[in-house]
Amino acid sequence: MLPVYSVDDFLSATHMDAVDALRALFILAACTILSVSLPSSFSSRFVNYGARATSTSSEPKVKPTRQPHAFIRFLDYVSSFRVPHSYFTQFYVASVLSSITWATQLVTLGPAFWAVAIRVDERHVQKSMSLNQVMLCWALLMIQGSRRLYESLAFSKPSSSQMWFVHWLLGIVFYIAVGVAIWIEGTGSLASEKMALLHFRITNPPSLRTFLCLPLFLFASGLQHDCHQHLFSLKKYSLPTHPLFRRVVCPHYTAECVIYLSLALLAAPRGEFINKTLLCCAMFVAVNLGVTAATTKRWYMRKFGEEAVRGRWMMIPGVF
Repeated sequence: MLPVYSVDDFLSATHMDAVDALRALFILAACTILSVSLPSSFSSRFVNYGARATSTSSEPKVKPTRQPHAFIRFLDYVSSFRVPHSYFTQFYVASVLSSITWATQLVTLGPAFWAVAIRVDERHVQKSMSLNQVMLCWALLMIQGSRRLYESLAFSKPSSSQMWFVHWLLGIVFYIAVGVAIWIEGTGSLASEKMALLHFRITNPPSLRTFLCLPLFLFASGLQHDCHQHLFSLKKYSLPTHPLFRRVVCPHYTAECVIYLSLALLAAPRGEFINKTLLCCAMFVAVNLGVTAATTKRWYMRKFGEEAVRGRWMMIPGVF
């Protein structure tokens, strides 16, 4: 519970609303990724990982002709703090544990729940998600985290690739934060109504929003699983041939964006079109994966030739 109370002390000292602070966290993280990815001297050191961090056999080896500048040496030193790429599995462990922890806190209205709830401004309390929405969205996030954990274990291959430790740390923070974001705009209902078995009933007719967005979530999840299974079946560092990859370089990233967007729509508080906290979360996902998708396409072009990926969108068909 110590991290929760540390966050509570921070919010108290800064007089920040918990919902606004969570939104700001996602936006700040997205801006940080953009600022690091734009300069080539940064992206090559801090953004690229796995196969994208390796040079292809066709790239000429350039020997340094002079001692690098002090700033370049500093960047090299900072980028040397790396962790194994297999640590990606810890993201989904964090996601599942976060979901389990908050489930117990929401059902019992435990101290961690109140540590966050008392920092939610009245304007967010008045426009609250229903308990049914909270339970549905929590369950979907739990399904997403559990599926990704299974895939990271079942579809893993031995690899010596690494990633920058900040990338790993940011991923852990993100998945812990999403565990809070999925319910925080339902604080009003959670604090005023006692959760009962009727909130878990599925016999009630779904709203139009649920009728449209729940299948969207499930469809995107299925597509993403299919993509991950295909990537696992490929020979190491080969070009994907699945139909989903024929027009988009990273359709599994597209599916990820749709998953979080559908959650943002499903979790819209009363009187709102969309859950703005989860929308900020979806924006972070889009920026983070968009940067990686662009890097992936450039790597494919270097390794397999420009013609191999000509006409393919990076992540969002018709847009990017």
